[in-house]
Amino acid sequence: MSIRWDHQAIYEIIPAGSSVLDLGCGDGELLSKLIRYKGVQGQGIEKDIDHVMECVARGVPVYHADLDQGLAGFPDGFFDYVVLEKTLQAVHKPLLVLEEMLRVGRAGIVSFPNFGHWGIIASFVRTGRMPITPVLPYQWHDTPNIHLFTVSDFLDWAKAKGVMVERGLSWVDGKVQPFGEGHALLAEEVLFVVSRIPHEDTCDLTSHPASFSNDLIRA
Repeated sequence: MSIRWDHQAIYEIIPAGSSVLDLGCGDGELLSKLIRYKGVQGQGIEKDIDHVMECVARGVPVYHADLDQGLAGFPDGFFDYVVLEKTLQAVHKPLLVLEEMLRVGRAGIVSFPNFGHWGIIASFVRTGRMPITPVLPYQWHDTPNIHLFTVSDFLDWAKAKGVMVERGLSWVDGKVQPFGEGHALLAEEVLFVVSRIPHEDTCDLTSHPASFSNDLIRA
């Protein structure tokens, strides 16, 4: 998917001057923008060495590590925000990564493709094959997504663990909308701000959904 709506949403969510840990930060594009334009104290963690080198070239602080090994090097509550952007479905130990995210951060920002989207379900039923969509452009044998889950699965986890969902955004028909009724089937991708302690300085994106329809970052 060429439009990185979640990059722009995360940029708007995080207040200037915050401390941010980006788990699976890729080439560091998001952190670079946050550091440069919002004065964020940023730190990335990335497993792919080529991406690590791209982060270094951008001047982004990055730690070469495997998220499935946990975040033992960081103390509790060390960061204001921990970002987990389209990474959760690609790790081997998603529950460990989520727990560590909430341990080291006051709030977590999680985005992921929704495998419960009606189009994916319909394609699977119609063809009997793993669906290929603009959001999920992979064949079954080369996909990085090893744990497939839906919006409902994620919200079930949050409820079971006493995790508060403070904000929700959905990518529906090429537009960003506040997460709402029916989006468990309609949203191709979602983004949630979650915490175990209320995080009062989080932007209320649900009041200004239109601000994400323009000037989107393109990969």
